[in-house]
Amino acid sequence: MATVTFRGVSKSFGGAPVIERLDLAVRDREFMVLVGPSGCGKSTALRMLAGLEDPSGGEIEIGERVVNEVPPKDRDIAMVFQSYALYPHMTVRENLEFGLRMRGMARSERDRLVDEASEILGLSDLLDRRPGQLSGGQRQRVALGRAIVRKPAVFLFDEPLSNLDAKLRGQMRAEIKKLQNRLKTTTVYVTHDQVEAMTMGTRIAVMKDGKIQQIGEPLEIYDRPANLFVAGFVGTPPMNLLAATVAPGGELRGAGFSFAPPKELTGSAALREGAAVVVGIRPENFHRVAAGSRNGPALSLVADVVEPLGDEVVVHARLGGEIVVCKLGPREGPEMGESFEAAVDLDRLHVFDAGSGARLEGRPA
Repeated sequence: MATVTFRGVSKSFGGAPVIERLDLAVRDREFMVLVGPSGCGKSTALRMLAGLEDPSGGEIEIGERVVNEVPPKDRDIAMVFQSYALYPHMTVRENLEFGLRMRGMARSERDRLVDEASEILGLSDLLDRRPGQLSGGQRQRVALGRAIVRKPAVFLFDEPLSNLDAKLRGQMRAEIKKLQNRLKTTTVYVTHDQVEAMTMGTRIAVMKDGKIQQIGEPLEIYDRPANLFVAGFVGTPPMNLLAATVAPGGELRGAGFSFAPPKELTGSAALREGAAVVVGIRPENFHRVAAGSRNGPALSLVADVVEPLGDEVVVHARLGGEIVVCKLGPREGPEMGESFEAAVDLDRLHVFDAGSGARLEGRPA
């Protein structure tokens, strides 16, 4: 069983804390993604797991073994780096078998493992080439193959797609996900790209300032972000976050809008009259309505920027003194500068405490 556990792990550089009491349990065969902005500590956590950095406190386990004092080569992990880290003077075959040769593995077994990995990754016709003769995507496949041939207990990925163009990133996301599903190897994947996190992870751990903000399945985090940071970080375009006050009866009032609370918060003690809150609206939860035909409350907006994308139109619109982003249907986009009305799916509203940033949960009054 290849579980991974961080138990109260901390890390400081020169007295400055980078990670504070990290607690994280990665299940056997799981694809866990650590996601967050640059400097949040996600790569440092991965490097400690790999043995490339020593934790300042706490324990790291792989399986049921504490590995704090175990050298990297003895941790039964394989790491794929952003830079590919291939030997330029070696052929693809030589790169793939290098680690196996260092272990003293017999030639016949090396050939079997290299041929097997090459077949999986479509590298069989490239084995005699050198890295300089390969495209970025092909080099990344070689880096993956070098990890596969070792048959480790855990795969570690550190921003592996950052050097690829957008189209190739999409292709490689799909390939890595299929590969992990086929091999069933426990995987810890680090990225700053929340699209990668959402599309690849079995579960996601969102990090900020060395601390985990939320752990959950992708849709769980998208539908119920734990706080304002997660709400604003996960989603493209990000969630609209609007300042509001709780009016008598629980109504949420802000500049240019007044909403009834979502059903889960109706009558809840969490909505104290006069409390300062933040209302979150996903861009896709706006729906354009014809003027005068509204069936309920709608917002009066003015289109500031209109971005037609074919299957949808992204509109940056003015609401009072704020800019909100709406995703509308491909034929619903207004002209730039045009006033229009949009209804909001009230059951999809998110409400956060303005002081703590925490999501407000429904609790009986």
